[in-house]
Amino acid sequence: QVQLVESGGGLVQPGGSLRLSCAASGSIISIRTRGWYRQAPGKQRELVASITNGFGTNYADSVKGRFTMSGDNADNTVYLQMDSLRPEDTAVYYCYATGPGSVYWGQGTQVTVSS
Repeated sequence: QVQLVESGGGLVQPGGSLRLSCAASGSIISIRTRGWYRQAPGKQRELVASITNGFGTNYADSVKGRFTMSGDNADNTVYLQMDSLRPEDTAVYYCYATGPGSVYWGQGTQVTVSS
């Protein structure tokens, strides 16, 4: 089992920045992919960014050049740096991790971009 705890959401003005964190604990050695999804009201969950062991990071076209995913192996935390935020980025953001036959989810954190 893997547990994921998110932090860092909030309210920000358009053009502003936020950084989300996702700390993993438990069977961390089994993790193969980590990333972030988001879900806006009335919309389907959308993959924002992901990274798989041994491969690069993938980003949704809507966030390329504005969002950056990074990781800190020392404390098993991944980050999503979000710059130049837009109102359409407003959503609940969920971190996730996959292992053999399993998908794990964080509790979600609200990001609201509004003036």
